[in-house]
Amino acid sequence: MAAEEPEHLTEAARCQAQVDPLAALRVPGDPPWDVYLTGTVFLDIIFTGLDSAPVRGTESWARGMGSSPGGVANMATALARLGLKTSLAAAFGDDHYGDYCWDALEQGEGIDLTASRTVPGWHSPVTVSMAYEGERTMVSHGHEPPPEEPAPDCPPRARAAVASLVPGSRASWIAQAAHEGTRIFADVGWDDTGAWDLGGLADLEHCEAFLPNAEEAMRYTGTECPRLAAHALTEYVPVAVVTLGAEGAYAVDRRTGEAAEVPAIAVQALDPTGAGDVFVAGFVTGSLAGWPLADRLAFAGLTAALSVQEFGGSLSAPGWSEIGAWWRRVQSVEEQDPAALRRYAFLDRFVPEELDRPWPLRRAVPTIGFRRPA
Repeated sequence: MAAEEPEHLTEAARCQAQVDPLAALRVPGDPPWDVYLTGTVFLDIIFTGLDSAPVRGTESWARGMGSSPGGVANMATALARLGLKTSLAAAFGDDHYGDYCWDALEQGEGIDLTASRTVPGWHSPVTVSMAYEGERTMVSHGHEPPPEEPAPDCPPRARAAVASLVPGSRASWIAQAAHEGTRIFADVGWDDTGAWDLGGLADLEHCEAFLPNAEEAMRYTGTECPRLAAHALTEYVPVAVVTLGAEGAYAVDRRTGEAAEVPAIAVQALDPTGAGDVFVAGFVTGSLAGWPLADRLAFAGLTAALSVQEFGGSLSAPGWSEIGAWWRRVQSVEEQDPAALRRYAFLDRFVPEELDRPWPLRRAVPTIGFRRPA
């Protein structure tokens, strides 16, 4: 029997949850949310179809553009599209950008924004991203953030939370959530101080899993091999996952003694924006579902690979329809490597033959401010 849904869960969220990776685990008394996260929401404007990088002193025309919530919204959207009940605490500007992002997340993606707030007089941060040759160039603008921390003193009950660790700083909500039994999954940004001191990541002690990229992992551990770095990180956190770029990912679970490596799926990358967030969302989903370590890595890599084939951050996060379409397509390829197919055979348990919901899913529109139909 599934736990009762919160009264304010939107129709969009119920639609997403038609594929529920945690269905077999839900019981009465479960936390109301599968994942909680907090951070800054940006408005992302993505220009696509550029033949090359912009050249100084010239004007470049893009063949396409898109707009969507970005920043922490990339992660929240990726989690929600994978069927997880997602709660986000964030500050939103009271301008049209903020209204647009709020509507796209709450109504379009079914993300709970009860813990979020609109800040009077605050301009929404904006990022313009230009995608070309499989890379991206970004320009961002934002005013000083609101003085109040967007995360509530007592975060809502959730099975898991995703945190972005900041060197030399603690976030009080992380310890509070961990104390309440929430499983903390953490990533980290580039250490601009150059210290690369694991002791400075104070909240790592509350985390179940840490997911840096290869360069970050090697710098933090002082090793010259990302796989050795993953093992070294397990002295500080139970599960270490190191992404290896085009080589895939490597993970170690100290509690079980498991180690796993999964190669990357070769795809034509159009825009890598948000791929790291999608990878984390896939790993969190598999972890909450209780999958083996190798399956979690494979699923995270698959979702990230699907995302880079589309433009934008939250725009490109795949749902189960995209995952199902990929799985059916690769099985139909002649002379497919049987071992490669077996690697993803666990998807059969979750991918339905058909989804009885509209397709394509509602996505953010290219331009802000269209009038709604009467």
